[in-house]
Amino acid sequence: MTRVNVKVDGTAYSDEVEPRLLLVHYLRDQLGKVGTVVGCDTSNCGSCTVLLDGLSVKSCSVLAVQADGASVTTVEGLAGADGTLHPVQQAFHDSHALQCGFCTPGMMLAACDLLRDNPNPSEDEVREGIEGNLCRCTGYQNIVTAVQAAGAAMTAAAASAAAESVVSDSIASVSAVEASA
Repeated sequence: MTRVNVKVDGTAYSDEVEPRLLLVHYLRDQLGKVGTVVGCDTSNCGSCTVLLDGLSVKSCSVLAVQADGASVTTVEGLAGADGTLHPVQQAFHDSHALQCGFCTPGMMLAACDLLRDNPNPSEDEVREGIEGNLCRCTGYQNIVTAVQAAGAAMTAAAASAAAESVVSDSIASVSAVEASA
């Protein structure tokens, strides 16, 4: 047995694991993160995709011990603490970007990775960004639409937060000047 220390969805865990235990089975069986789907167990389908230190990985191709010291985000960790959906989750819902839902957790996390690097992807860039994740139901068009909508929503939210910060800083500066006068 080997000790693994990992942060999953913001919570720190320290567990003894078999050295050959796959990350997907650690997440599901030991931590109860069943949103991480076991699909093919061969890294072909992408259903088990999670974010490992912010990068999408297929958790069926990573050993739990390889995640030691890392931060893992599962689909359960995307939503806010208050249950507010992450922009990617909201966009998938709004765009009807799922049918059976089996691929959806992996698709969402692959989309998060793509949008981190490219917040305004073209259709071709979205298709390239999710190409390691298979969907047998949707034909991908609504998924592409959802990823682009999520990127737009995240960009708008970042711009709004930046504008609020500028206003807040300006008000603080004016208050400081008035207090010193």
